[in-house]
Amino acid sequence: MTRYGHPGAPTRRDDEPGAALFALARAWAAGIVVLVAAEYVQATVVYEHVAIPERMETFGGRLLLVHIPDVVCLALATWAACRAHREPFRRSPPRHLAAAVAVPVAAQLLNMAVRWEHLAAEGLLMSNVVTAVGCAAGYLVSRLRDDV
Repeated sequence: MTRYGHPGAPTRRDDEPGAALFALARAWAAGIVVLVAAEYVQATVVYEHVAIPERMETFGGRLLLVHIPDVVCLALATWAACRAHREPFRRSPPRHLAAAVAVPVAAQLLNMAVRWEHLAAEGLLMSNVVTAVGCAAGYLVSRLRDDV
């Protein structure tokens, strides 16, 4: 007899040793796929067709054409990672937060490492604000969706 009281009942996959890590990896994979797809759309639509040099000279132009679309991309990636992180692991707030924000934070750190010598104070500040706002927005949307 199994521990669930029925002969031949399968064991739960959540009890396996690597189940929590696999749930995190699945959430991160979903976040990466959504982030790459959203950034590709942003790069092909916004940067190639809308972001002309005259519009990028002002702070408002950069905010509208760079930072706000980045917030949307990061929020979508965070939301996708939250949705892909499955129960019962999503009940643990530290694990769920790690599953949600690891991809956007890693993308931000990679971006800063690659472009460090080209970053101005405005770019460094705004990219960190964009990451924080995008992660918070995606996480909150996921939490609101869970409550519904």
